[in-house]
Amino acid sequence: MAWPFRRKREMPEGLWKVCSGCDKYVYKQQIEEALNCCPECGEHFPLSGYPRIDVTADPDSFDEIASDVISKDVLGFVDGKGPYAKKLKKTRAKSRASDACVVGRARIDGVATILGALDFSFMGGSMGYAVGEKVAIALETALAEELPCVIFSASGGARMHEGALSLMQMAKTSAAVHRFKERGRWPFISVLTHPTTGGVTASFSALGDITLAEPKALIGFAGPRVIENTIRQELPEGFQRSEFLMEKGYIDRIVPRNEMRETLSKLFTLLLPIS
Repeated sequence: MAWPFRRKREMPEGLWKVCSGCDKYVYKQQIEEALNCCPECGEHFPLSGYPRIDVTADPDSFDEIASDVISKDVLGFVDGKGPYAKKLKKTRAKSRASDACVVGRARIDGVATILGALDFSFMGGSMGYAVGEKVAIALETALAEELPCVIFSASGGARMHEGALSLMQMAKTSAAVHRFKERGRWPFISVLTHPTTGGVTASFSALGDITLAEPKALIGFAGPRVIENTIRQELPEGFQRSEFLMEKGYIDRIVPRNEMRETLSKLFTLLLPIS
């Protein structure tokens, strides 16, 4: 008698993800429901600009500003992978964003706020002209409208394709923070996510009245490997992670993503300017 063989059921692709924190297979829908975090161990996966806004601002409250500010290939830069202009066009075609930063007016638990987020998926969140200009516009708008300003950082540093124009953004954004602190009534809250490095760390993201960070975020100017090779010493365990930096006083508080909105709301209540 011939026995019928069952056909092996194929597992649909794209339904599962291996968590980098606990090495477990996790259902992607569960990750999305947990604000792009692992439901098993709490590992925080990256969030690009608009999804970050979506999980932070009140529903339907975000109104983007400076959307027309974009980087251009003013230097005619070409590297081993081709022209910068072509790279920009290709990245924009794949992305929902026009550059590596999105800013706008929003409400967080009912409080009117200027909210911004860097997007690491857009050329590593690198800070070129557009990112620096948008951060400065966010701070200037918050100052003019007497609102708090919250900016989430995620960046690999300055955008080398724009040369000195990119490096100038560190001074521009730092000056914008200074003006906001000097004349404003509300706080500038800087939130550091994984990774926040290079010129962004060396400028506005380190200048918050309050500095928050997500768990296990890599934060620093140069990467650990570069530092080890430079000083020829082994670095402490967890060096440049948010937990290490909080212990050293660089960060005020580590806040899990599912607690961020509530934490920002409480800070607004505590720091509400007296009329």
